Amino acid sequence: MNKIFAQVEKHMLEALKANLPDVSTDDLEKDGAIFYMNGQNGTAFDWYVNDRLSNFFIFYNDKENLGAVKGMLYKNGSLDVYTYGNKGHDEPVETQYKIDADEKELLDLAVLLTKRADGKSWDEDIRKLDADGEPDAKETEDFLSQEKVHEPMRQRKQMYGKSVIVSKKVFEGNWKIGYGSRMEPTRETDSGWFFCVGDEDGEYINNPKNLELTLVASILHFDPALNEFITAPYGTEIIRVAPDRFEEDGPGKRMLIEKRK
Repeated sequence: MNKIFAQVEKHMLEALKANLPDVSTDDLEKDGAIFYMNGQNGTAFDWYVNDRLSNFFIFYNDKENLGAVKGMLYKNGSLDVYTYGNKGHDEPVETQYKIDADEKELLDLAVLLTKRADGKSWDEDIRKLDADGEPDAKETEDFLSQEKVHEPMRQRKQMYGKSVIVSKKVFEGNWKIGYGSRMEPTRETDSGWFFCVGDEDGEYINNPKNLELTLVASILHFDPALNEFITAPYGTEIIRVAPDRFEEDGPGKRMLIEKRK
């Protein structure tokens, strides 16, 4: 077994024993096998967007088949392990470890998993994955070239926890967002975005009582059409031009103002 896999296995089993002492191997899928869960996004996505490999999981061996132990191995070698009691229904207990591997060894593993697991062995027992040896130069080059492809998603993810200012008319009146502008923020936690229906007057907008703070993640859930522009540069102004589409504002363009159904 790959030496990094061996350490992941060791620490996940340690956390299992320490935090779930009443759980035996009979209670676990394949007697406690650890699965590499690359089936959701793939190794390169998690590496470049989430700064880690895809999740490692030990599952309960019952009808619900929920997770018992989750491992998240990051680029810097930190391993966060979460154990879930009550057949996976309890809130997780977190334990942190450090993997003995340098940056190149972790990168090599990511390259190998992309080449030998992704597309071939989705969500497989790590004992069955071929992750030994070193990737060749072409494999590494191909993997590194994917960073640029994933950069937009990485930027979007980094925005999720930042704040936006929204006109209360959007939420209280059940109106769609019709206008948005992004200015350079003065705080790191601020995205710089302001959204409104588009027909509010200056008196309304300049009254702080008519504005509300929310998170980028929340506003994207509220209006997924904003995804295309959420990482747009400072100075961008957008308007709704169709029920599910925004465009950058410009001469002659008409803003669509309508209520949500």
